[in-house]
Formats: sequence, C-alpha cells, structure tokens
Amino acid sequence: MKAAHGRVFKFGDNVDTDVIIPARYLNSSDPKELAAHCMEDIDADFVNKVAEGDIIVANKNFGCGSSREHAPISIKAAGVSCVIAETFARIFYRNAINIGLPIIECPDAAKAIAAGDEVKVDFDTGVITDVTTNQTYQGQAFPPFMQKIIDCEGLVNYINQK
Repeated sequence: MKAAHGRVFKFGDNVDTDVIIPARYLNSSDPKELAAHCMEDIDADFVNKVAEGDIIVANKNFGCGSSREHAPISIKAAGVSCVIAETFARIFYRNAINIGLPIIECPDAAKAIAAGDEVKVDFDTGVITDVTTNQTYQGQAFPPFMQKIIDCEGLVNYINQK
C-alpha cells in the first residue's frame, strides 16, 4: 500500500459533512465539481491552497452529520491524500474506505500536528511522521483487506477486480 506525504490543513472538532461539502452542491456527483467546493464553508480559500498529496488533520468526530458519500469524494478529488483525526464519525469512516480515501485515527497526532506541518503517513504500519517537528505517532493501521480496497481506489473497483 502506498504512503501519503504532504502539508497539513488543520481543523477542530465535529467537522460535519455539510461543512466538508455544502448541501447546495449536492446536485452534482462529479468529483471535480465537488472538489471545487470542498471545505469552503469552513475555509473559503481551501481549494486554492490545497495541493495534490496534502493532508487534513482534525480533532474529534470528523465527518459527522449526514451520510453522504459526497464528503469523502470531495476531499479525495481536491487532492487530499489522507485524513488524520482523533476520531471519525462511523458513516464517514465507512464512506471514506468505500471510495478509497485513506483515513487514520490517532489522537496523539491529531492533537500535536499543526497547520502547515509537513507530514508522512505509512499506511502499512500506521506510523505518522511529522517531518517538521521530527515526531512520530502510531496510528491505527488498516487491516490487509481494507488496504486492498484503498489500493484499488474504492470498494467498487476492488469488487470489479475480483
């Protein structure tokens, strides 16, 4: 499984799916259109600053709210390579894996990593390295079957390859 390496965008507790992708854009299922509005209600300039490979770090209950797959799709399509949080809302966690967006729970990393830090994540081991501060954290590694789903870019592709 691959790794992630990018600059951090930091968010707080209870970032809900309505903030990740506002409801007014749910008439589209086009990933590029969704990406163009990702996080705009919490950081209007996010889409202009995020680069391919960047990482979102958040506190507790990331992805709470409605159960739309549009939220992780918009994050992935915006170029975010991984989301690290203290905890994730259960349905967001499942939707992220289903569409192939790597997410890792790691309370210590979520608390310590700052906006703008450069971070590497090894998905095989769950090790998160804050390159800026030279600190490492042990996140929850994915079981092998989930790594395969993410490697295939989502559950549908994984099933189609079987």
